[in-house]
Amino acid sequence: MQAPTRRFARALLTNDDGIEAPGLAALAEAAAELADEIWIVAPEHDQSGTSRAVSLHDPLRVYHRGRHRFAVGGTPSDCSILAIRSLMREARPDIVLSGVNRGANIGQEVAYSGTVSAALAAKLMGVPAIAFSQAFRDRTALRWDTAMAWIPRVFDHLDTLGGLPDTVLNVNFPDVPPDEVDGFEFTRQAINPMMMINVDKRTDTRGADYYWMAFSREPGEQAEDSDVSALRRRMVSITPVGFDLTDEPMLKALRARG
Repeated sequence: MQAPTRRFARALLTNDDGIEAPGLAALAEAAAELADEIWIVAPEHDQSGTSRAVSLHDPLRVYHRGRHRFAVGGTPSDCSILAIRSLMREARPDIVLSGVNRGANIGQEVAYSGTVSAALAAKLMGVPAIAFSQAFRDRTALRWDTAMAWIPRVFDHLDTLGGLPDTVLNVNFPDVPPDEVDGFEFTRQAINPMMMINVDKRTDTRGADYYWMAFSREPGEQAEDSDVSALRRRMVSITPVGFDLTDEPMLKALRARG
């Protein structure tokens, strides 16, 4: 029997949770159905929350971890740029897949996401990219099987709509078993203030202060067409994201003053 034709000749996989993260392993398994050749270029260590940071002040170290597999001592954006402009320069990827992130990338916190930023960096380099994240309620029991089952279906769904759009897609999977997902919704980022950054001050054994920062979410009402609401309805949320940070309502209001 002839092997099925895959969608892409070559896919680049990256993330922000680090090269040994289970979400990256889940993505690699799903991507095997999509691409003939898989490359992995991912941070050596967890780089969550690094947003679009690139390493301009220090050299990048690259560690060969197997065939087409590299760990980078840098950020997710570094990984995308380094792979496309150097490691894969002679055979550029057809698609960049970032994730699967451990936890949803939704609402205002998307601005801090290394997962989404790696996809944006790829787009800046001229390569189509999608970011994937798996929502959870219990951090000890993530549903990687849901992400793996639905990643190929994302591409099937996009095919029915004419193929990949010319933008980065931020895809979030709900925290339910694969057969309980109710479909897809195209969404916007939630804009209500549901995300907080907490600062925990502590003291070390020498009496010096140090600080931990962490995100937390506050439940609240959200717009029906938002990513948060879609996940609550057990839908896969697909949000187009880009580089334009203009606050359009405020721009309109400011112009009206003149």
